[in-house]
Amino acid sequence: MRIGFDARYIRWDYHDGISRFSQGLAQELALLIGQRSADQLVFIISDERQRALLPENETITVSPPTSSREPWVAHQVNSANLDVVFSPMQTMGARGRNYRLIVTVHDLIYYRHRTPPPQFAWPLRLLWRLYHVSWAPQRWLLNRSDAVVAVSQTTALLIAKHRLSRRPVYVVPNAADQPARPLKPEPFPKRRRRAIYMGSFMPYKNVETLIRAAALSPEWEFHFLSRIDNETRNRLERLAPAARLFFHDGTPENEYLNLLATSRVLVSSSLDEGFGIPLIEAMAQGTPVVVSDIDIFHEVAGEAALFAPANDAEAFAAALTQLDDEQTWLQLSRTALDQAKKFSWQASAARLLDVLDEVARADSSGERI
Repeated sequence: MRIGFDARYIRWDYHDGISRFSQGLAQELALLIGQRSADQLVFIISDERQRALLPENETITVSPPTSSREPWVAHQVNSANLDVVFSPMQTMGARGRNYRLIVTVHDLIYYRHRTPPPQFAWPLRLLWRLYHVSWAPQRWLLNRSDAVVAVSQTTALLIAKHRLSRRPVYVVPNAADQPARPLKPEPFPKRRRRAIYMGSFMPYKNVETLIRAAALSPEWEFHFLSRIDNETRNRLERLAPAARLFFHDGTPENEYLNLLATSRVLVSSSLDEGFGIPLIEAMAQGTPVVVSDIDIFHEVAGEAALFAPANDAEAFAAALTQLDDEQTWLQLSRTALDQAKKFSWQASAARLLDVLDEVARADSSGERI
């Protein structure tokens, strides 16, 4: 069996969520398929710089996923004589394909929070808004595939709730990278009263609740690690002028891991999420999390978290107070270490390979698109 992996979303400058998901699965899937003499894994790329970030498997080069040729990209992919193709997004063109296609849905956030990412050019922001006005484009894309992967059970349930696909839906969980040399997390006495936030400042992230919680927790430092523009920073600082707020405006990975290993908690008051990679990264360092009471955070963090209503700053401040108790913190820390182990690229790649096998073996129903 020849398996195609759409690696065109892997970035060579810095990883975003889709890029990290793609590379994490690609590396482990290559190892698994390498143990099967009858199968081959072929990476589909659109830029030669992606080769350096992939295992040394066969590759084919096609047009980028943002190209106007994307609706007909299957005509380029067909030349590789693939049996089944996995794409980490749902937008891979399907017209004229001669292989089975599995596409991915990460989340449905932007149907409820329609502000597009600010780094997009205005034509793409316009298309983004138009795409999310109706469920129809999503249904059309998903039903042109043979199967759909969701990165969480929460997303799979939402796909079913909104009847977005007639195709089978499988869960292949997102995961987090493990550091090559894991830091030894500090014990409770050496953990500073420091709350870490890793994430964007998009409106649905609801960072304002954390700022208000900081104002109610004067003994705590609140560190915001991601890049931030001056206007947003000034606005947030005005909300709580007396709070101990630290804006890092970007954090190198080693510094990020060190902060996680020496801080008492990671926090997020997000109104919605696709998954929650920072939660796993924190838990892997034995760091508990205090997060908004939403379904996906329950799925990812389980009993390693303290939950608070997303807009309730007082509840977030009260949860931080609970972490001043050493026994409470130690129990959550031990649970966090166990919970983080449930999300590995190895396990997710093994699940994806099962899905690829099942979809490739399925009897065809109807004509190919």
